[in-house]
Amino acid sequence: MRSGTYKETYGELIALTDSRLVWFWGAALMVVLAAAPYLVNAYVLSLMTIMLITVVGALGLNILTGYTGLISLGHVGFLVSGAYGYAVVVSRWGLPPLAGFVAAGVVPAALSLVVGAPSLRLRGLYLAITTLAFAFIIDNLILQAGPLTNGARGITVERPDMLGLSFASDAAFSHLCLAAAILTLFGTLNLRRSRIGRALVAIRDNDIAARAMGINLNAYKLLAFVTSAFVTGIAGALYGINLSYVSVEGFPFLLSIEALAILIVGGLGSPLGAILGTIFIMLLPEVTGSLLRLFGTQAEALFSTGAQELKSTLYGLVIILFLRFEPGGLVRIWHDVRRLWVHWPLRF
Repeated sequence: MRSGTYKETYGELIALTDSRLVWFWGAALMVVLAAAPYLVNAYVLSLMTIMLITVVGALGLNILTGYTGLISLGHVGFLVSGAYGYAVVVSRWGLPPLAGFVAAGVVPAALSLVVGAPSLRLRGLYLAITTLAFAFIIDNLILQAGPLTNGARGITVERPDMLGLSFASDAAFSHLCLAAAILTLFGTLNLRRSRIGRALVAIRDNDIAARAMGINLNAYKLLAFVTSAFVTGIAGALYGINLSYVSVEGFPFLLSIEALAILIVGGLGSPLGAILGTIFIMLLPEVTGSLLRLFGTQAEALFSTGAQELKSTLYGLVIILFLRFEPGGLVRIWHDVRRLWVHWPLRF
């Protein structure tokens, strides 16, 4: 059993992990997730697919809020623009789905420059309000651009066929979402270890000291906006495909609150925290609904008619509780438990 953690070389310091056991369990988890669509029912498969899409979006927001410390309340604007970028290119123009995914990332990335450039001198509440206004502006632009976006009627999208593979079935589409989540996870992990990632974290921790060290704050903040918007746009395209119909109503403001709740509950700045937070937040309404059903038909009717209101209440409650009692989130709890196990019985 390992008695501690120390690094002897720079390569060990920037490695993803120095534990073969971590790689083994990670590979085992990937195998389980790949086989799960053939072992679970349709409802569980649908929930798992939504989780995988949400992981992609949460990791995208983590680049901006977790790594760089820039609070965004308007990331739903990048989600919906990515979904429409895919839908317009594939369903309206008839281009290949691969081109649609490129557009789903490029369109939000370009729009992020529009909101990112004026926000370079803003921080905290002012930046959050600016991004919130951006989300409402995007919704109105989509509704007004009827010839391109079909206005309020939305656009129907189908499951893609790419690289000689068909993702029409639920199981195949879940594999596509799993591949997107894995690529995004490794991408964000490697970004955090790179020079760019360290610069973003330096800006988050102390932007004055970062500037004194020669870090171009404006350039790196814009890069954080662009990268985060690109990844979030891909998540928006996957979400639109999962819905089979892209419209403004399918991307409510609650999705932005849900994304922030995921980061706060999971642990800001941690890709593992984004994954743990996604699992916790996505299962929270399901567990709450199951508990309410135990109290009879009236409680079940309350859950079915006020699901959105219940979600908002639950998200607000867990944010308050975690900020008050465990600001480090679930990832901090996980590290504490692991440290307790490694150092047992000397921990006591």
